[in-house]
Amino acid sequence: MKTTKIEWTEKVWNPSIGCDKVSAGCKFCYAEVFAKRLKAIGIEDYKDGFTFKILPHRLEEPVRIKKPTKFFVNSMSDLFHEEMPFEYLDMIFDIIRKTPHHIYQILTKRDKIMLEYFSDNKAPSNVWLGVSVENSTFKKRIDTLRKINAQVRFISFEPLIGAVGSLDLRGIHWAIVGGESGRKARPIKKEWVEEIFNQCKEQGVAFFFKQWGTWGADEVKRNKKLNGRMFKGKVWDEYPIISAL
Repeated sequence: MKTTKIEWTEKVWNPSIGCDKVSAGCKFCYAEVFAKRLKAIGIEDYKDGFTFKILPHRLEEPVRIKKPTKFFVNSMSDLFHEEMPFEYLDMIFDIIRKTPHHIYQILTKRDKIMLEYFSDNKAPSNVWLGVSVENSTFKKRIDTLRKINAQVRFISFEPLIGAVGSLDLRGIHWAIVGGESGRKARPIKKEWVEEIFNQCKEQGVAFFFKQWGTWGADEVKRNKKLNGRMFKGKVWDEYPIISAL
């Protein structure tokens, strides 16, 4: 259980690891690269690299943390991977229910499997459910997300690799936007960010700008730290407003 540099969360919890590419946003997956590094230095959990596997010995990790914490669940995988047993998902959500003082942020590209699971299970009130939308092709994931009853529903437009066009944000509480990072990163354009920002403001959705990534607002390639997180002259760290439970 580690703290993380991901700007919109506090710690990561990975009760499973490994994944497979399912859409354009996966092309330069940071988790796959990191998993290979961990395998190379002999970390036991990663002896099979980025192959999907469940890790039951990690299940109880959040229980041991008493301070209220935001957890990004499965930064190194997708919780709704095709090989994930629903019985193991039940165990994960049992831990989440046992720790109501924490918030669990779950992000997936496998919206249909998530919907299937929650057709027979209620999302705990301390779970935020999200889908990734990297360009207009995958806006359909938002419609799936909207069908699930969750305290917070969010969209991660990261890596944003294309315009998304018109958005129906009914029932959506939060949007995260970010460019791709890394040597092979694909460009982000300021007008794509502007398009999402304007629709969030029009439809009452909290807006969080994570980073420009390797390509700056000026479309110049440089270190992501130099490109920073400023948009419209400020840092946007908005979070959803949560109603009383």
